[in-house]
Amino acid sequence: MSYKEIAWNGLWKNNVGLVQLLGLCPLLAVTTSVVNGVGLGLATTFVMTMSNGIVSLARNHVPHEIRIPVFILIIAALVTLTDLAMNAYVHHLYLVLGIYIPLIVANCSVLGRTEVFAAKNPVLPSLMDGLMMGVGATIVLGILGGVREAFGLGTLFSGINMVFGEAAKSWVITVVPDYHGILYAILPPGAFLGLGALLAIKNWISLHGSSKALQAENPSVSGLDSAAAFH
Repeated sequence: MSYKEIAWNGLWKNNVGLVQLLGLCPLLAVTTSVVNGVGLGLATTFVMTMSNGIVSLARNHVPHEIRIPVFILIIAALVTLTDLAMNAYVHHLYLVLGIYIPLIVANCSVLGRTEVFAAKNPVLPSLMDGLMMGVGATIVLGILGGVREAFGLGTLFSGINMVFGEAAKSWVITVVPDYHGILYAILPPGAFLGLGALLAIKNWISLHGSSKALQAENPSVSGLDSAAAFH
């Protein structure tokens, strides 16, 4: 598999949040703002990238029978490192994300990529796969957090001062001045509705693209027929 295919697979075709639908608990719980979503996404990206790389390096030295416990130990060590680093350098964000940082250990997408890809491929492709899967998940977390924050609070990047200090408060974008907000958007039901909307948009784009490709190959096929043929 080429690096271009790996990137496309992670960002779109096999996106963790929109196709595999893994790690939904943190995805729905922390996406009340862009900062929260991207913060957890970047932490997950680091763990996923490094665990893929380490597993790829060790794949020929780990007995097949104990590979899963070994992979989990590697992931747990990286999550502990991430947890301690965030506690030290972005403490306020660390407090907001809370238990969802340690829960990266239980994220099926992280263990899944080590088993499905890293355990069977060289180091560089494995690192690329982990990075692209993580970035794809981070984009979904950021977009969902942005939508919920905009509807719920009328702002974007609220809480960015938790990462960059008090001076960063001026970076917050007010989408709608004097906005009272829609509480529903930042409550759990808003997360499900937001994710459902993203899934619908993603599926529509994929179906539309497939229909256009089919029409290009066979111009005599109408858009409706090509969509039916795709199914």
